[in-house]
Amino acid sequence: MSIKKIIFIHLLNDYSGSPKILSQVIDSIKKEDYDIALYTGKSEEGFLSTSTDNHYFYFYKRFENKFFTLATFMLSQVHLFVKLLKYRNDNVLFYVNTMLPFGAGLAGKIMNKPVIYHIHETSLKPASFKFFLRFIVKTSANKVLFVSNSLKNRESFKMIPQKVIYNALPITFIKMAEKNNYKPLKNGYFNVLMVCSLKEYKGVNEYIHISQQCQHHSKIKFTLILNAQQTELDEYFKKIKLPQNITLLTQQTNLIPFYQNTSLLLNLSRIDQWVETFGLTIIEAMAFGIPVIVPPVGGPTEIVEDEKEGFLISSYEIEKISKLIQQLSTNEIQCLKLSKNAREKSKQFDTLNFEKNITTNISAIV
Repeated sequence: MSIKKIIFIHLLNDYSGSPKILSQVIDSIKKEDYDIALYTGKSEEGFLSTSTDNHYFYFYKRFENKFFTLATFMLSQVHLFVKLLKYRNDNVLFYVNTMLPFGAGLAGKIMNKPVIYHIHETSLKPASFKFFLRFIVKTSANKVLFVSNSLKNRESFKMIPQKVIYNALPITFIKMAEKNNYKPLKNGYFNVLMVCSLKEYKGVNEYIHISQQCQHHSKIKFTLILNAQQTELDEYFKKIKLPQNITLLTQQTNLIPFYQNTSLLLNLSRIDQWVETFGLTIIEAMAFGIPVIVPPVGGPTEIVEDEKEGFLISSYEIEKISKLIQQLSTNEIQCLKLSKNAREKSKQFDTLNFEKNITTNISAIV
């Protein structure tokens, strides 16, 4: 009997990249003749909150103490595993988003259900934890989808069918971006934006240092949007003296107003601690015609060509990035050239192609 139901599984539903992509995957599958259910760890609102009415939860809680978090994570996967046993007599496919919800992989293996893993990450620590998660993937996956070639090359699994499917932008987002008339100066200011998690390896401290080095340029302003709550921001920055040219914001459900007011986007993930596997905010910004500065490793190198749509520079080169920002803030011609190239390159990440790839790879299994 052919499979008619797809069970999507994710750990933490928030406003970061991986749940956003999964919401697009679910929207693609809604157009096909499948029933859908979604399981996520109990959390706050996120991109998956309105994906389907059949949204179920399993226990999960994060703590400041990493050992408590690890303990609850392991318990969450036991809880998830038990919940998924209800499908033992059903013809279902488990679609596991990221390597983290390993309870779904185990359930699929034991019940002999097909499992697809959609892998977004590579920088999982400690190494023993990553080894364990990879072992579960190896033993349970019928197919593995990667978000970039660089990720596939780093995390390839032998003897398992694998496919690279680049992330894409929703049609509604693209239409909004096309209306944006990029200008380097916004109301007389050169606005530099970065959107990331509140983690040191994401380059948060480097961003602060860069803004400090640009303090004497009164027309350059910095906005840092962090996927965190205000209490987390208060704790992290309580001992850090912030320059007056920077604005800190908590997680945002809609980045479009910020892109409309941005002159340059930064991604400062540390090249030796967190290799970006794709960089969704990079192509979002480029769709708005915004030039970018991104790491010279990983997925961003498949999106950005150095000095064409932006620049490939390590976040450790603070002095170089600071000087480049100052240069761009007074070079309208260069900014407009980069903007044109960025907008054109973003068109390669087509929603229709993404949807076709997703449905084709699922159909090949079901």
